Amino acid sequence: MSKKTRKKSSMPSPKNRKASAAKPAAAKTAAKTASKTARRSTPALTKKPAAKAAKTAAKAAAGKPAKKPAKTAKTASAKASHKPTSKQLIKSNLSDAPKLAAGTGLVEGAMAPPFSLPRDGGGSVSLADYAGKKLVLFFYPRADTPGCTREAIDFTRLDSAFADAGAVVLGISADTVKAQEFFRNKHQLSIPLISDEQHEMLEAYGAWGEKSMYGRTFMGIIRTTVLIGSDGRIAKIWRNVRVDGHAEEVLAAVRAM
Repeated sequence: MSKKTRKKSSMPSPKNRKASAAKPAAAKTAAKTASKTARRSTPALTKKPAAKAAKTAAKAAAGKPAKKPAKTAKTASAKASHKPTSKQLIKSNLSDAPKLAAGTGLVEGAMAPPFSLPRDGGGSVSLADYAGKKLVLFFYPRADTPGCTREAIDFTRLDSAFADAGAVVLGISADTVKAQEFFRNKHQLSIPLISDEQHEMLEAYGAWGEKSMYGRTFMGIIRTTVLIGSDGRIAKIWRNVRVDGHAEEVLAAVRAM
């Protein structure tokens, strides 16, 4: 074989040259495609959490709270605020609420509730002591206070007139027997004064209940007068009494019976 022939045979054909040149290009293209596919197939979330974590860390360093925890806290507090009140709490609130006086249902025509309580000067007084007689019970808030003093003095002044009309008058408050005696002696009261420290009679006759003064609400004695007929039934009830002229009004009601 001549040198020319060997040279020719050793040289690649145009087709082979194109194929060999195409291989590197194809490999390059395949590499690019693979790189793109790999980038696409990698979840976008991988970058985002990392970026968010960095952002959160930066905010925390600056003293700003992360958004998500704040939302979580808000949701938790909202859920807690919508939880129903426990039965125990409701029960406790109800027990603390002021109770209506037992005698608020007392009406004219009903039988007078029985009582037996200590009085000034010693001994006790009961409803049975006045069976067959007209009985006036005036309930006053506190012994030796201005309004109560005027009321007690008015009933004392008309005591003989009540007796002539066949009625007996009794004063009742939550003061101690000793306080009632001081009250009687200081103002020379002739009317028996009953001590109801446990509010038994006060509640039975509706003279104990909710009051308000100077914007404050509290439980106390409501100035009340009850007239009981000789048959033992309630003839008339005066509630939230105004002192001036009250004793005269009660006497007129006794005389009209």
